[in-house]
Amino acid sequence: MAKRSWVFLVVGLVLGAGLQWTRAAGAESTGKVFEIRTYHTFPDRLDALHKRFREHTMKIFEKHGMTNVGYWVPQDSPAHESTLIYVISHPSREAAKANWAAFSADPEWKKVSDDSQKDGKIVERVESVFVDATDYSPIQ
Repeated sequence: MAKRSWVFLVVGLVLGAGLQWTRAAGAESTGKVFEIRTYHTFPDRLDALHKRFREHTMKIFEKHGMTNVGYWVPQDSPAHESTLIYVISHPSREAAKANWAAFSADPEWKKVSDDSQKDGKIVERVESVFVDATDYSPIQ
């Protein structure tokens, strides 16, 4: 249960940070959906995941219509050593499906993924949750 508590805390922080990001970007409410993704890595592979996101993945997401909102790691162990939590947004749930399909089929992504895993697989499992802003949420 404690694990779920920190996930809900992160969600609150993400949406709060997203509000600042949205205002800073001058964006207006668009009815977009947010996708909260949690990656659990194999032992000693989190640095490889950070490198892949830092150098490639974020750019490829944008290429396929995904907006990078924020990226976090838990402060406390053991999750600190093996967990990446991030939020991206899509115009709609249908767009998310199309965005992920295009991303997965992208030759650039396939090469990046293969190259980054030459020393072994990186991601053990992924959790994905789509969320909508409530009618009283400042980030709508």
